[in-house]
Parts: sequence; structure tokens; C-alpha cells
Amino acid sequence: MLRILHTADVHLGARHADLGDQASAQRERQFAAFRATVDLALAEQVDVFLVAGDLFDSNTQPRRSVDRVAAELERLVAGKIRTVIVPGTHDVYDRSSVYRAHDLAALAGTAPDDDFVTVLTPERVDVHLRVCDVVVHGRCFATKRAPHSPLEGLDAASDARATWHVGLLHASIAIPGKTDSDDVVVTTEEIAASHLDYLALGHWHSAQRGTAGGVTYGYAGSPEPLALDQDRAGKVLLITLELLGARKGVSVEERTVGRTRFDKVEIDAATVDSQPALVERLAARADPDLVLDARLVGIRRDDLDIDVDEIAAQLRGSFLKVRVRDASTPALTEGTLPPSHTITGAFIRGVEARITQLEAADRQAEAAEMRDVLRLGRLLLAGHEVSL
Repeated sequence: MLRILHTADVHLGARHADLGDQASAQRERQFAAFRATVDLALAEQVDVFLVAGDLFDSNTQPRRSVDRVAAELERLVAGKIRTVIVPGTHDVYDRSSVYRAHDLAALAGTAPDDDFVTVLTPERVDVHLRVCDVVVHGRCFATKRAPHSPLEGLDAASDARATWHVGLLHASIAIPGKTDSDDVVVTTEEIAASHLDYLALGHWHSAQRGTAGGVTYGYAGSPEPLALDQDRAGKVLLITLELLGARKGVSVEERTVGRTRFDKVEIDAATVDSQPALVERLAARADPDLVLDARLVGIRRDDLDIDVDEIAAQLRGSFLKVRVRDASTPALTEGTLPPSHTITGAFIRGVEARITQLEAADRQAEAAEMRDVLRLGRLLLAGHEVSL
């Protein structure tokens, strides 16, 4: 049996300009997730710890950040766990590579002739970990954009060095029309032809898995979520390879290590009585580890005035980050209309006719604006004061 912990896309040192004054805290969360990943590897007593690219967010890293990573790798060395890292597209193995500038293996306290920490390079495309009876294959390049597929020419079935053959790549799986412009791309046909026992992938930040031919592959995703749409991030993968009689078995188990959570919530405007009531409703979800994306939808009452910027400002201290959007629309006029010869009757009929035309032409944004014109106009004509 061979047990592997697969992680990727840690992106240590990311700037997070969109998080403002919370950026520093998010960087610490990312490092905490990496430490939690190491904790998990030690607790599960895995044999091999794999990092499928983008351990660092860029090749420009302060020495302190590199030393912190090396200290975590040293914990794995002390636990007799082998680590194999392949550079990605953010920490690409070019002339300015962080892996050229710093010898992670030496910083982690390993000896020159041991195999406890290995960084794969364009010159070193695999490593045979004899004590684990596995060869880890992981071609990378000296340029961000690959000159060819990293799986080109790889057929583990012809390699008799070990029982197990595991791939370690930072690449997208080819999806026509979606990944054509990605820097490193592999096809499912190439994965199948590799005859690997497992392919550990990085680059996609949400955890997922699949099979191609007889090869199981997986994306571990980022151990700490990095964006609103990464609802499958915050995880690592535990891989178990074992001989089951005459065949090989592969099992993949997800484990959560990240703290940051992302939640999208839609609120029916018809259920909201006032802006303070909406603030109170959202504040009930308060969580310093939560990025909240709230959207007001449906039809709102004429007298409901919402300022999303004010709401976000009031809630800011209750969440890691909060965004509030108003996608609701004012109601059309109900009941009997005033006579058409009156100003109010003529106004309502004219605006509602225009709304109908715009919606029929699928010009929804303009129709929504006209609904707001209708709402404000009705309030003004009824003698109400309106805040703009």
C-alpha cells in the first residue's frame, strides 16, 4: 500500500488587492492551510507529500516566506515523509525561479544524497523513491507557456523501476473553447496513454477528480479558497494505492483544511421590510471566516429604499468580506389605473408600455431602469418625498 497527500495551488504570498486591509489576514490563512495540510500528512502517516505547482504565488518571495515553507517541510522530514514539488505557472522554473534562488531541500535540513525533499525541474523529470516503491513523474518547463505537452512520450507501463507510478503536473485538461489559451494543457487521451497509477494535477483551484482510460486523476484545488467562485476549494486529497490480488486499486478522499468559506445568498425583496431589517438579517450570518455575496432579487415594494454601499459598510466588520447587490425590480402598478387623461394615468400607461416593449426585446437592463422610473414617478405623483 502507498499513501499520498496531494495538494496544489497554495499561492503563498498572494497580494489579494481585492481584499483591501484584509489581504494580510488572508495570506496568513493560506499559510495556516498549508500548515494544516502538513499536520494532516503527519497525522495520517502518509508516505509521500505532493505539491502540484504554484506553492508560491510568484517567484518574488521574501526570505522569511521561504524559511516558513522550509520549516514545514522539515516537519515532514522528521516524520519520514517524502515531499515532491513541481513548479507551476506562478512559481515557474525560469531564470528567476524561487527554486533556483533557494535550495528548499537543504533549508528543510535534508542531506545532499537523500530523497526526502525533491523539486522536479526541466532537467530532472522524475524521482524514484525506492523506500516507497514509487516513481513520481513531473515534467515542467523553463518557460511559463509549455512548448509541448508535459505528458509527451510518457508511458509508465514501460518503466520497471517501481510498483507504483504517479504523475505530478501543473496543467489544464483540454476543453475545446475553454482551455485553448492556457499555458500548459494535457488531453485525456494523453492521460490514458501514460498508464500512470494516479495523476496529481494542479492549476484548477476547485477540487475534482476523474478517470481517463485506466488512469485516475485529481485536482486537489487550493487548500485555502482564493475567489468567490471556488466553492470546491479549501481541500486536499488523500490517495491510497494498493494491490488487490492481481490488480491495482486507487481511492481518493477529500479532506478540508481551509478556514475561509464563501457563501452566496439570494433574498426575495418581497420579504424585506426595510434596510435596517435587511442589515439585521444578513448580520445573523456574521462569521470572520466568511466571504458573503448577498443579492436582493424579485419584486420590491414601492416604499423600500435600499443603499447597497451603506449596507456593506455596516456589515464590514462582521465578515471577512461582504458584497451586497440589488437585482430586484419595482412592481408594476396594481389595481385600477387613474384615468388616462390625468397626469398620473398618462405617466403610468406610457412607462408600462415602454417596459413591455423593452422586456419583449430582451433588453432587461433598460427595462429594470424603467421599472425604477415607474416606482419613483408614482411616489412623487402621490406626494411622497423621494431620496435619490
